Parts: sequence; structure tokens; C-alpha cells
Amino acid sequence: MHILVAGGAGYIGSVLVPMLLEEGHQLTVLDRLYFGDTLVAPKQAFANRLHVVRGDIRGHSGELFRGVDAVADLSGISNDPSCELEPELTRNVNVQGGKRLAVLAHEAGVRRYVYSSSCSVYGHGEGLGLTEESKRHPVSLYARAKVEVEDFVRELGAKSDGRFEPVALRLATVFGLSPRMRFDLAINVMTRNAYVNRRIMVDGGGKQWRPFVHVRDVARAFSMALTRDTKDVSGEVFNVGSDSNNVQILNLAFRVRDAIPGTEVVHAPTDPDLRDYNVTFDKIRRKLGYETTLSIDDGVREVLAALRDGRIDPDDRRWYTLKQYLFLREAERVVAEVGLEGRLLF
Repeated sequence: MHILVAGGAGYIGSVLVPMLLEEGHQLTVLDRLYFGDTLVAPKQAFANRLHVVRGDIRGHSGELFRGVDAVADLSGISNDPSCELEPELTRNVNVQGGKRLAVLAHEAGVRRYVYSSSCSVYGHGEGLGLTEESKRHPVSLYARAKVEVEDFVRELGAKSDGRFEPVALRLATVFGLSPRMRFDLAINVMTRNAYVNRRIMVDGGGKQWRPFVHVRDVARAFSMALTRDTKDVSGEVFNVGSDSNNVQILNLAFRVRDAIPGTEVVHAPTDPDLRDYNVTFDKIRRKLGYETTLSIDDGVREVLAALRDGRIDPDDRRWYTLKQYLFLREAERVVAEVGLEGRLLF
């Protein structure tokens, strides 16, 4: 199968791409490479089956879909603070760019289309054990964008008479090691802060619920959604995660603290976090036989070991989405002011 992975050099994509290559697929990756080229090793190992295109979902040509059987859309500006930095840009990329990608794939005859949505669409959830049918209450621009594109892609599929098979995966909050590491996700950043500072700061009161899922388990879910029979996935929405990994944030902080002796947990003087959702993952387990393989404690141990071994620099700017975007914005300003023909030095 020829699969196009949009955002394939990102946190999830840089784990998914090697997995799909090892399964024997041919891959095209579309990515701006804002956080560096995380696919150097896969390109060396699978040079004949991996083509990386440095581009943007807002401006690529429809030719990109030539011969493509399936698309995994992992693209877009990630996390709430980064999305709020420039709301108009976020809508342009995450909403308009996301819709454009789906339309071009549909017009090119791509059959399977897997969209990376988020459990954050539940926002301030009504009760515990939210299902795919539960009402969505997105409270952030990031989540509202996910809702809009998710609905658009499903509607595109409904109008296609079976020629376009959309699947939406609502991911729990992801954790674990990745070539494009992120220290702005709850488990990862708590582990990082406990290791570096021996302190974990809990925002929003700590009573809010979140579901969590390891990045490698997310990649497995995408592989299933891309390759399973039409009857199993077409037009479906799946929560991706594990019931056992629904945790209140304060309890999560205590679990990380217990893994790193000498760590203190401190409450930040912030307003209550409106994002509060406890999710059930029965549907994906029942329909696809999907089970997660890695627990929260596995993720903490994995990240902690990488920090201790020096495999990850906890202060690398690229591992913090907002910091990297701010750096790129400032770099763009400097080039505009003092650059000549797009260059600072000759």
C-alpha cells in the first residue's frame, strides 16, 4: 500500500513512519520539518520506499496524491498555547489546510483517509466514561478546529458513495519517547520537571480527568485504521487509549513523584482547568481488537531512563512546541529586517 503521511516528521509521525515501513508499505511524507528532520534513519534504511516532501498542507500540489492508496493526516499546529499564539494562522493551517488536504485526496481517488482528532473535543465532559457518541464541548481553539475538520471529513465520506473511507481517531493525551520528542505533554513534562528540578507543578486544581496513551500504541491504532477492512472502519470514529489510563492530574503527579524520590508536588495558583474528560475505549477494543500495550508507569520509566542516559537533552528548544514556534517567528522577523534575498550572511 502507498500511504501519504501528512505531518510524518512530528511527534507521532516519526514513530508511525518507521512502523509502516517495517510493515512493508511505500510512504510519502509531507512535512514542514519545523522541528528538524526526524526521519534520517528511516530514509537510510528504507531509501527505496520512503519519499519525504518538505511542504505545507496549505500549498502542496494535488500531484502529491498520485498513486496514493491511503492518507494519515497528522498535520497542523499542536497544543493549546501554540494554537492561541496566532489564532488566524491556526485556523488557516489546522482548519482550512486540513479540509484542503482531504478534498485533494478525495479528488485524487484516495480511498482510505485517517484523520488525527483528539479526545480534547470532549472539553468539559458530561460525566465519566465518555463514548464516541457523547456530546462534544471543545473549550480551546485547538479542539474546536479538530471538531470542524473531523465533521468535514466524515461528511465528505458520506457523500462519496463509498469511494472515500474516512476514519477519525480521537487520541487520548499522548506520552512516551519519540524522535521528535515533546516536553509539553503532561506525562513527559512532569517526568522531565521531576528529574531536572525535583518539582512538579500542577495547574488547574489537579482534579480534572485526562486519558493517556503511549505514542507507540497510537501508531498501532493508525496502522489498523489504514489497513483494516472497509466494514470495520469506514465512516467510524474511535477513541484511542485505555480505560485504565484515565487519571486525574493530581494523581498523575503523585505517580511521577513516586518514581523519582525527592520530588515535591506543588499547586500552581491558576484557575480551574475547564478541560475535564474521562473517556471509555470500548468501541475500538470491540470492533478492532485494539488493546494498548504500554502503561503510564512504563512511559515514566522510559522517559526517565532516556534523560538519565543523556539520550535526550531536556533543554532542547525543539522539544517544546511553543518555544520553537516563537523562535521561528523571531527568526523570520530578523531575516525580514536585516536579510538580503532571504539570507543573513553571504
